[in-house]
This record gives sequence, structure tokens and C-alpha cells, in this order.
Amino acid sequence: MRRLIILRLSSMILVLIGITVLVFGLSRLSGDPRYLYMSAYTRITSESWEAQGKAMGLDKPIAVQYGLWLLNAAKGDFGESVHYRRNSLEMIIESLPATLRLSGVSFVFAVLLGVPLGVLSAVKRVSVWDYCGRSFALLGQAAPPFWIAIVLVWVFSVQLGWLPTSRQGDWTHYVLPVVTLAWLPAAGLLRLTRSSMLEIMDSEYIKLAKAKGVGSWKIIWKHALRNALIAPLTFAATLLAGFLTGTVVIETVFAWPGLGRLAVQATLNTDFPLITGLALIFSIMFLLCSLAADILYAVIDPRIRYR
Repeated sequence: MRRLIILRLSSMILVLIGITVLVFGLSRLSGDPRYLYMSAYTRITSESWEAQGKAMGLDKPIAVQYGLWLLNAAKGDFGESVHYRRNSLEMIIESLPATLRLSGVSFVFAVLLGVPLGVLSAVKRVSVWDYCGRSFALLGQAAPPFWIAIVLVWVFSVQLGWLPTSRQGDWTHYVLPVVTLAWLPAAGLLRLTRSSMLEIMDSEYIKLAKAKGVGSWKIIWKHALRNALIAPLTFAATLLAGFLTGTVVIETVFAWPGLGRLAVQATLNTDFPLITGLALIFSIMFLLCSLAADILYAVIDPRIRYR
């Protein structure tokens, strides 16, 4: 296990370095960053232009610029937001808790809904429960999240007046964004769990356990589900990373003050210091979720070995 963690951490560092090169390169390909910082000036003189370039280190070779930028990023200094004139890291930290709360609740809801329904659909195959589960999965994967969000707001907020339409607050403010965000992942988990369980339930060792008189619930939840969790676990790891990094649409529709909405605002304002900081934070979150999935693989199935 220790060797696995060391190997994965080493690969994560290499991937993260590659991401920093890509992010830095894209920020430079967009043009001279001095235009962003000095756009508020009515008249730009050559002296102010050169002074700004020297202050930003643009008078140095590109490799040195990247090294200085990487050193500052490692210390958490992504620069000052062009639009808001605030420290980019401070803005990211302020928006992070809202995204973590929404993503965490949505992830738990999707797992608690998708996995048991997948198991039930596989155990009760070709039954009413199976048809209901497959219909839920089909609808969840066919309907776009933004459409689900608009329909839920129109029905439960506009027509019935039961739930608020936007922003943070008490538990009622979580219902619509959580259901919208978790519906598609829960449908995917249901289908993966069902197909994995069907394959495991037809295996020889399950038939042998039934022949020995082992209880049905013990066979399903102890023997079959554990071996069927590999594929859903892979999806769940990417799912959690997607919740943390891909809540842009949901946070925009429900005016949720998280990282997704901040990323949209930074993109619309061409705020590259904020965009690069968000890109690095999102990348780190995704890599950490992948590391957690790799560790869980070895815990669930000791036969898996990484070399």
C-alpha cells in the first residue's frame, strides 16, 4: 500500500507540472498580460508600459517567467484579480466552502440513491422494480441538467412555491440544486451497479453459496456487492471530481456562490490570474480524487496490484 501511494503521488506531481506548463502557456498565448492590467488607464505611456512589464517580470526569458510564476503558485500566490483587484487565492478560498457543501451533499445523495437501486434492479431483474430503475436511469441520462434545473424551478418554486429558487440558506435551498446535480450521476451509478451485479450473480461462487444455503442478503451485500463495486467505484471517483470541478451550470442557474460560478465570472471578465488559480485548484482536486480511487481499489480487491 505504501508503494502504491508513493507511485501515485510521484505521477501526480509529474501530471501537475504538466498542467502548470499548459496553464502558463495558455495565459501567455492570449497576448501580453499588461493589456489586462493597464486597460483602465486612459493613456498608456512607454514609461508606464515598461515599468509594468518589469514589475510583472516580462523583461525576463519565458523560462524564467514560468519558474517565477510556478514558485509563486506553489506559495499560493496566483496574482491579483484583474477585474476585482483582490488576491485571487482569497477569492477562491471564499467560494470553496459553498462548492464543497453542494458537491458533498450531492455526491452522498447520488451514491445512496444509485447503488441501492442498482442492486435492487439486478436482484429483482425483469420485475416492476427493475423496469422502474431502468426508466429512472434512462430519464436521468437523457435529460440535460440545465433542463432539469429549469423544470424543477418552474414546478416547485414558481408554480407551487415550496422551495426557493436560488442562493444559499437553510436545507430548503439545497433541495433543487442537489437533485439536479445528483440525478445524472445517480442514473449512471444505477446502470453500472446493475450490470456489475448481474455479472457477479451469475458467477459460479455465487451459485455455490446458494447451494450451501447461505442467506440471500448475505450473498448480495457481502459477497456479490463487494466484487461488483470496482466499476461503480471508478465512476464514483470521477463523479466526485466532476462535482467539485463541474458545477458551473448548476451554480449559475441557482446563483450558488461557489467555484463554478466564480469560474464563469472570471472567464467572462478575461481574468487570467483568477482563471489560472481556479484551473490549478480544480486539477489538484481531480488528482486527489483519482488517488483516493486507486487506494480504494486495493482495499476492496486485494488481488489488484500496481506496478
